[in-house]
Amino acid sequence: MVKWGLVATIKAPVAETLAFAAHHIELGAHRLYIYLDAPAPETSALLKAHSKVRVFTCDAAHWRKLGKTRPKKHQVRQCLNATQAYHRPPEVDWLAHIDVDEFLWPATPLADQLSGLPADCGCVRVRPIEALAGKADAFKGFIPSGPDRDSIVQRLYPEFGAFVKGGFLSHTAGKLLVRTGRPNVTFRIHNMLDGDTPNPGERPLAQTELCHCHARGWQHWIGTYRYRLEHGSYRAGLAPNRSPGSGGISLHDLLSGIEAEQGEAGLRRFHDELCADTPDLRRRLRAEGLLRLHDLDLTAKRRKHFPDFSGTEHNSVPPQQ
Repeated sequence: MVKWGLVATIKAPVAETLAFAAHHIELGAHRLYIYLDAPAPETSALLKAHSKVRVFTCDAAHWRKLGKTRPKKHQVRQCLNATQAYHRPPEVDWLAHIDVDEFLWPATPLADQLSGLPADCGCVRVRPIEALAGKADAFKGFIPSGPDRDSIVQRLYPEFGAFVKGGFLSHTAGKLLVRTGRPNVTFRIHNMLDGDTPNPGERPLAQTELCHCHARGWQHWIGTYRYRLEHGSYRAGLAPNRSPGSGGISLHDLLSGIEAEQGEAGLRRFHDELCADTPDLRRRLRAEGLLRLHDLDLTAKRRKHFPDFSGTEHNSVPPQQ
């Protein structure tokens, strides 16, 4: 039987971290490597109590062991931790690198999907679906790149869709599961390198989606907006949806311009068109074949796998980047 696992670098409340772990344990993960980006004794103790979880606290001793000064960018910390987990004595055949606000959703058992892959396939890509901000059970589907993508996005999001790649506020690249046992692998956020070779033998894992809970309501979105604008998925330097010569503008510049001209009211209009869970948006997504309804049921899974946790209940997760 093929064994799979995941690695994640996490800085989140204990309830959300446990829910993330519980969801993937329920799916059949053989091992979870959880790197706590800052010391979190309660989270660490609860995770360590589960036989399928390995926990690492990213304190000064951790970075000394890696021979590094703690990187300022969280993306760099994530990649270094994922690479370290990959090169531990092998406990799994495939290792995914994902975030605390991302949840694998396979249509059939993930181990079965992975077992049928050819030996020359070094990694598989799982495409994201992005949560609507509401009940945490509705997602917008991934629109493959192609001649129809822009027109579909424009129908779904007539005001801002032209500036947002695939209609997603966050990444459309998805994440990888990587076959273990290769000595020269290093991780990136959305890719991997085997020596100098990017993503050797990559194939799509079409029967699995990555539920990305990038936003879970206006208050959470605006609460993370400044960090994302400066350091995360809206930061300067990321490529626009289309070239500047074709009217393209980066998400960083778009949001900065909206804020400068219209303030929070303009940002609210942007948020509501792109991700508010409304009957009208559901209707438009359904008409395009892009409405996904997946009840993550995180509280029930957390109670099952971490019954000793007695803190505040959560049925959704915080945006990460």
